[in-house]
Amino acid sequence: MRPHDSSDHDSPPLTRVRWVILGLLFAISVVTYIDRVNISVTARHMMPALGLTDQQMGLVFSSFVIGYALFQIPGGWLGDRWGARIILTLALLWWSVFTAWTAMAPASPLAGWLGIMGALALARFLLGVGEAVALPNFNRVVTDWLPAGERGLGIGIAIGGIGVGAAITPPITAWIMVNFGWQTAFYLSAVLGLGLAVIWWFIARNHPLDHPWVANRNSSTAETTRQTPSPAIPWAAFRQTPTVWWLVLSYSCLGYVAYVYMSWFYLYLVNVRGFDILRGGFFASAPFLAILVFCPIGGWVTDRLAGRHGLTAGRRQAGMTGMLLAGAAIGLGAWIDSPYLAIASLSLGAGWLYFSVGAYWSSTSDLSKTHAGSLSGLMNMGANIGGAISPTVTPWIAEQWGWPLSLATAALVAIIGGILWIWIDPEKGLAGKPH
Repeated sequence: MRPHDSSDHDSPPLTRVRWVILGLLFAISVVTYIDRVNISVTARHMMPALGLTDQQMGLVFSSFVIGYALFQIPGGWLGDRWGARIILTLALLWWSVFTAWTAMAPASPLAGWLGIMGALALARFLLGVGEAVALPNFNRVVTDWLPAGERGLGIGIAIGGIGVGAAITPPITAWIMVNFGWQTAFYLSAVLGLGLAVIWWFIARNHPLDHPWVANRNSSTAETTRQTPSPAIPWAAFRQTPTVWWLVLSYSCLGYVAYVYMSWFYLYLVNVRGFDILRGGFFASAPFLAILVFCPIGGWVTDRLAGRHGLTAGRRQAGMTGMLLAGAAIGLGAWIDSPYLAIASLSLGAGWLYFSVGAYWSSTSDLSKTHAGSLSGLMNMGANIGGAISPTVTPWIAEQWGWPLSLATAALVAIIGGILWIWIDPEKGLAGKPH
């Protein structure tokens, strides 16, 4: 078992600043999911207003995921090379602009050239390009700022903002849409991102040694996480490490299931379960509240298990448990007649799904601290390949065989992702690389 970085003697200023940095990552995570999920709510008004079908809107949803998937690795490499402070700032500015552009695209000259669906798809693709930078750079920050024994909790807290963003977006967006129009929801989301970009730039630094708020910047504790900037992505090492590819495959299963919730859960409640727009928005927040609770808990659990049983056992036990229980809960929720019990079971499924997230992301740091951004970008690209498929496949299965079978398919995918953890062994590190 490789030893964890020691954090037993962190100075109080360093500990406090770490929590500030994690708090900012949490806030950025909230905004990323507001900007990502708002269209799944506004689609209820956009589709009849713009003359779009379910399948066309599914393609618009998928266009975001394509941009998001393609730029995961470049986004992670940029953080490894230049640091997360500047890269996350520029990314926030970029995706805020294209969040606002989503509202303007249908009436823009582009709509005359590409059609309304094409203009929306381009706007969402470019939004995805910007947001692709976020999570790999979260991993870069957590790797640089936290010792190994705390990284599961750290990434769990950072990504847990997904739960807040996705939970508050359906009810708030539905209320804004009803009272001020669907375009206003995108404009307000963009303003949030622009403001957060300014805050991140002025407060964040790439490493504790660079931060003016850390009093003891020469401490050995701070030195434990400093890494040399990565000049190139070690493709050969990635290719020759089986664990990398099992991680990518397993996380692609998680991505497929996650995008079912992000793209279709609200519309499922309104169109299939019979809720009105506002009540549907309220109950659509339930899975994401579960994510808020389960994601940091899962990160904490994987750290404790790794400290007790070793990195591989700790990551595997938490990751496999979350995915298998997610599949069970989603499969049960797919066939429950009571809409409220179905919401409860499906929400629990989302929670267990994200319980496993800390194990996935910590495994990339365990494999390579130096290339944590690039490696997590590769893994998250896999998630978004799965995510690019599910927004279109989910309604197609539902149209052919019904929503219960469509959701049961997602449950099966989650179970497969859990089984793949049998072959994931982050303790070995990258092939041919010292660790």
